Amino acid sequence: MKRIVLFIATNLAVMLVLSIVLSLLGIGRPGSGSTLQLGSLLAFSLVVGFTGAIFSLLISKPMAKWSTGARVIDNPSNSTELWLVNTVKALSERAGIGMPQVAVYEGEPNAFATGAFKNSALVAVSTGLLQSMNRDEVEAVLGHEVAHIANGDMVTMTLIQGVTNTFVVFLARIVGFFVDSMLNKNEERRGPGIGYMITVFVCEIVFGLLASLIVAWFSRQREFRADAGSAKLLGSTVPMQHALARLNGVEPGALPQSFAASGISAGRGGWGALFSTHPPFEERIAALRSVQS
Repeated sequence: MKRIVLFIATNLAVMLVLSIVLSLLGIGRPGSGSTLQLGSLLAFSLVVGFTGAIFSLLISKPMAKWSTGARVIDNPSNSTELWLVNTVKALSERAGIGMPQVAVYEGEPNAFATGAFKNSALVAVSTGLLQSMNRDEVEAVLGHEVAHIANGDMVTMTLIQGVTNTFVVFLARIVGFFVDSMLNKNEERRGPGIGYMITVFVCEIVFGLLASLIVAWFSRQREFRADAGSAKLLGSTVPMQHALARLNGVEPGALPQSFAASGISAGRGGWGALFSTHPPFEERIAALRSVQS
């Protein structure tokens, strides 16, 4: 649950900071009078909504390497590294994408894929994952990450985050404008008042939480698709089922919040499941079994 809260809080913080800075510069605030300039507001909302998401995507590979200490395998130094590189190469060829960079980092069991482009992505696995799984299970996890790349999940998640952020910023300011107009209906409107500022701030938090439900739902669906993609690449659902069952018995290693949704995570039940970026392992295994049957 802590990871979910941090994931949502990080996105809200970025959006709020951008909104406040641009508003202080006079950008995106309604002018004097009673007319709301929807065109200007939409342009402002698009800038705030997409800037952070696109920038994060473009720097995702170097940030992932730096924040995890991942070492790219340029020249395999042992049989395990050689097997990793050859396995990812074979999987990427089957998936019809360019060979990703392959990296290893120190940490508890986890793996992730990131990058702005399908043909120049990064697949990284932790030493804990390699130590706790057999090769069939590791191959299934690698297939899952390669499927994420082939499906274009990193770009799609960025677009969805950008669109939801845009609507949050746009709708918050529309609500703020009308609340401010109601509070000052008997006075000549010379610019946004305190009612506008407070309403926008509160609405961005509330709408941001609702938007997080949409982003989390899509993230859960992409995990099911990546599981199925791994099974297709390996020709069987069994290795992925075994890998998920193994992961269900360990605590996945933590990843930086900027790309935590790209790694392995244990989905939660109850209300927390609505904000979880990953489905529970049991549901993912059941989905694979249904495909098999």
